[in-house]
Amino acid sequence: MYRRAGDAVEMFLVHPGGPYWAKKDKGAWTIPKGEYGEGEDPLAAARREFEEETGFEPTGVMREIGAVKQNSGKVVWAWAFEGDFDPTRLESNTCEIEWPPRSGKRITIPEVDRGEWFVMEQAREYIREEQREFLAALRDMIRGENAGPAESPGTKRHF
Repeated sequence: MYRRAGDAVEMFLVHPGGPYWAKKDKGAWTIPKGEYGEGEDPLAAARREFEEETGFEPTGVMREIGAVKQNSGKVVWAWAFEGDFDPTRLESNTCEIEWPPRSGKRITIPEVDRGEWFVMEQAREYIREEQREFLAALRDMIRGENAGPAESPGTKRHF
């Protein structure tokens, strides 16, 4: 999800929940995402996962901005939509993990522990390195929307 704030564009990112991520900040944030089952439409899964991780139903036009392969080998497909959401209202689903690793003990954690709006320059610092391509794709998509005769040559946009 992205929003326009004056001449800037902000991207909504989420921080993974659980003890492994608790003290990680820059380079740990991500787009809301998740797995989709065999035969499930990836866009439908993206909408479902966004709502599960934030409590916010994505609405509006969803525009595909591409896929990246994360270091784990997982391929993440992303769509962008313009919207607005108060991060203090975030409500994430939970999952169960083994913690500490190889201990046999199970704990329940939120998949996402918080969300925040970032201007694009700041988002580059906080988003997972593998997902930075999404920021560039979103920037290019928005620039393409804003290009045209109505924009004067001296107009500056901040991404």
